[in-house]
Amino acid sequence: MTQNTATENSATENSATGNTATKQPPAPNVWPAFRANDARGLIKFLVEALGFEEVVVYGEADRVDHAELAWPPGGGVMLGSARDEAEQSGVTGPGHFSAYVVTSDPDGLYARAVAHGAKVASELHDTDYGSRDFAIEDPEGNHWSFGTYPGHPR
Repeated sequence: MTQNTATENSATENSATGNTATKQPPAPNVWPAFRANDARGLIKFLVEALGFEEVVVYGEADRVDHAELAWPPGGGVMLGSARDEAEQSGVTGPGHFSAYVVTSDPDGLYARAVAHGAKVASELHDTDYGSRDFAIEDPEGNHWSFGTYPGHPR
């Protein structure tokens, strides 16, 4: 069995030009979508405890029809208030979402999340593939893993 590391095969040579290009991790471009029982409360938690940035929130009173939260290094999430089953349209329901989010400062983010009352699911630790990770559960029961692993260079 051969194990690939993030540093192996990080440079490729173009045989036509002789140029060597360094491969980079892919830019974040996936936007997960999910529902929340208390969408406005969850938005507040994601912004204050985890550092997401509120981009837009549409809806009246407690109902959130659509919200977009950006993750500063790139990508983000979309969420809205829970709806009856006929209106869910395949979007993950409250408490059933899970994501891995790349951060350059897991120690600082861990401290911030804990200070804001995040339920720790996995303490800070170093992985065998070179990432520093931790995981928390948000007030709705969704699972968020954070770490330094940005994906394998391509």
